[in-house]
Amino acid sequence: MANNLEIKNLEQVVVRFSGDSGDGMQLAGNIFSTISATVGNSISTFPDYPADIRAPQGSLTGVSGFQVHIGAEKVYTPGDKCDVLVAMNAAALKTQYKYAKQGAAIIIDTDSFKKTDLTKAQFQTDDYLGEMGIDPDRVIACPLTTMVKDCLADSGMDNKAILKCRNMFALGLVCWLFDRDLNIAFNFLKEKFAKKPGVAEANIKVIQAGYDYGHNTHSSVANVYRIETKNKVPGRYMDITGNKATAYGLIAAAEKAGLRLYLGSYPITPATDVLHELSKHKSLGVTTVQCEDEIAGCASAIGASFAGALACTSTSGPGICLKSEAMNLAVILELPLVVLDVQRGGPATGLPTKSEQTDLLQALYGRNGESPMPVLAATSPVDCFDAAYEAAKIALEYMTPVVLLTDAFVANGSAAFKLPDLKNYPAINPPYVPQEMLGTWTPYLRNEANKVRYWAIPGREGFTHILGGLEKDNKTGAISTNPENHDLMCRLRAEKIANIPVPNVEVEGDKDDAQLLLVGFGSTYGHLHAAMDEMRANGKKVALAQFKYINPLPKNTAEVMKKYPKVVVAEQNLGQFAGYLRMKVDGFVPYQFNEVKGQPFVVSELVEAFNKIY
Repeated sequence: MANNLEIKNLEQVVVRFSGDSGDGMQLAGNIFSTISATVGNSISTFPDYPADIRAPQGSLTGVSGFQVHIGAEKVYTPGDKCDVLVAMNAAALKTQYKYAKQGAAIIIDTDSFKKTDLTKAQFQTDDYLGEMGIDPDRVIACPLTTMVKDCLADSGMDNKAILKCRNMFALGLVCWLFDRDLNIAFNFLKEKFAKKPGVAEANIKVIQAGYDYGHNTHSSVANVYRIETKNKVPGRYMDITGNKATAYGLIAAAEKAGLRLYLGSYPITPATDVLHELSKHKSLGVTTVQCEDEIAGCASAIGASFAGALACTSTSGPGICLKSEAMNLAVILELPLVVLDVQRGGPATGLPTKSEQTDLLQALYGRNGESPMPVLAATSPVDCFDAAYEAAKIALEYMTPVVLLTDAFVANGSAAFKLPDLKNYPAINPPYVPQEMLGTWTPYLRNEANKVRYWAIPGREGFTHILGGLEKDNKTGAISTNPENHDLMCRLRAEKIANIPVPNVEVEGDKDDAQLLLVGFGSTYGHLHAAMDEMRANGKKVALAQFKYINPLPKNTAEVMKKYPKVVVAEQNLGQFAGYLRMKVDGFVPYQFNEVKGQPFVVSELVEAFNKIY
């Protein structure tokens, strides 16, 4: 670092990497967020994938983005707009500039702004900056491709392999802008390409070249910036995505319960990474099976549950539709099962790479008959760990399938994760049938206190039994068509779920005297919290109640909903949670804020809407 160059401290910054889907923007963004998390910064990320599997190179529909928000203190969202935009080609600049703040620094590869590139991106003139109203003084324009080729001219790599390293040059330049330690990036690449040391060496060389380019030319449009972490909490940290945190949470629950973990799954965006992650951990007692279809994935998990495993199945909204028959089987069998629904845009195939909260009512009611299930919704990438652990605990202790809702935003997004100590997590105690019941036990004999049936694991002498999809007699376990028995069994299953103890919903902000209560569930927590913080900073009395437990609802739900003069329910659907609350809370008529854009909320838009309600 040059001695005459001023280093300014910032509280927070948002960086957005963008380019063709083959340009490695997700990898560059992941490495930058990992570097930031490693030094203790708070981070929140948002990978924005194109829907096209492989759009034509340089086309507007093929642009892939990765946005990361870095803060000295807690950050709740990936940020509305970015302070630095990396645009690897003309199409990226054309489509992503709308996500840049006024006066943002823009890094472009001038080698990718030739006449043909501009035509593909539908620019009308060669003056692409003027056409978009971009101040040239805010642009760091460099012949990035040419410099990467020069850097790796003696590497022996072919041209295609060399071009794959362009993202690392951009990353190196961004690391210079924010005074980042390249050694963390070097170690990341050495680990990622451990079996291809030549590839690791080439990428490391290019990162260093990008860093040196910024250092030697002082190409920053302002200065070098540093974000110092405040309120450091000792511990080991990692940058973790929601899908990976979900996988780890399930592994932790299985270990705590002393059980093997089984995942029966069928690949579907954006849930597939959970299958990929769990398949790496056979050494931890994890069994994964990629089945031929969705219902097979769920049915195989039910078989594993009957055999005594912590059984899970993972999917997205379309897969929940297909699994519903098997999920209903788990309801009447009263077997533990975790059903992970990583929600995406619908209906039908919809928007596979985009995020929504539109599966809520399907998770609650999308099955035939009276078939209640507990439903939980994770509030952040890091919370996916705790939510998965809690879903498994409820499933095992209350002998029921449980739906865990995440979505593409929290599943693909990441945050700094402090590695937990499993000793601090509550015990998981499945209701195994006591040995003293030998001779008197029947499959639907229940604990009278919580209505949970006892779990008999196959292989225990004297506890041989049969379960099935036809209604069973409450006392004998034999098939029954008796009307009174069916009514009783429906009520017992419903009572069991309704009485599962869940924590009260917590009210944050001006909880004692708020004039407006913001209400959400699951992944919108960060955006609603940021909106509340901004309104409170402007003198408004605002509180937030974010729901993680959907069924059963917390016992204080009605009290909280009726306490404040005005309540607005904000969700990424057309009003499913608001309708559910109206059904559960007598006389509750909230304001609503609904969007179904496939994108996270924009905090400034939330604040504008909430101020009108206030």
